[in-house]
Amino acid sequence: MVFSHFKELYGYRNLIWTLAWGEFKQRYKNSVLGYFWSLLEPLLMLVVLYVVFSNLMRIQVEYYQLFLLLGIILWNFLSRATSMGLNAILGKPSMVQKIYFPRDILVISSCITALLMSIFESLVFIIFMAYFQVPLSANLVYVPLIIALLFLLSMGLSLALAALNVFYRDVQFIWAVILQAGFFATPILYPITIFDESLQKIFLLNPMAHIITAARDTIIYSTPAAPGSLLYAGVMAVIALIVGYLIFAHYEPRFAEEM
Repeated sequence: MVFSHFKELYGYRNLIWTLAWGEFKQRYKNSVLGYFWSLLEPLLMLVVLYVVFSNLMRIQVEYYQLFLLLGIILWNFLSRATSMGLNAILGKPSMVQKIYFPRDILVISSCITALLMSIFESLVFIIFMAYFQVPLSANLVYVPLIIALLFLLSMGLSLALAALNVFYRDVQFIWAVILQAGFFATPILYPITIFDESLQKIFLLNPMAHIITAARDTIIYSTPAAPGSLLYAGVMAVIALIVGYLIFAHYEPRFAEEM
């Protein structure tokens, strides 16, 4: 059954891309700066957070600008993918009620849109890498795997949130609070090593902590990603995807009547 569903989704691949690209262009359609916002947004966040945390809190981290910027970009992807995915079904009532297609296509396309936005944001990071003359290494081969794990984790969460939000509208507000808290509970602004081992274990229950740390190790510090981190993140991403799909499949038959 799962294989047949993947086969069906593959048959709709052109629709998925059309929806994803169309939503990406629509987000900047009436913006004066247009696609430049994809570059400016993480840069503005970097400036504010760098001033606060590097000067007031005196955090000493090598290449802290890159350390911070990469964390912001990766978290922005999770935040955007889940926030957009959360409204993927509820935001397109006419399509859901009048046209037949696998409804999870809407969630998948939203996650792809978020990925496109993150790719544009990454241009800023690449410029910073060149400016600081950070050496590249063969450990960059881990990057596609890390991005894939982040994408699967985000899509699993988005599937569950999209389905639940159709029936329980408070989900969107609860998730916004969780994202705000998660930003500070994830090692984006600080290295996890500033805490003692007991607290580190608690923080490392969060798969995003492993994903962000692995990305920094391989991209900025030219060290291989810890196999344990990749394994844990992979297991959590698969669990999130399975649970998200089951929740979505459970509620999907009643989407049209509920909307």
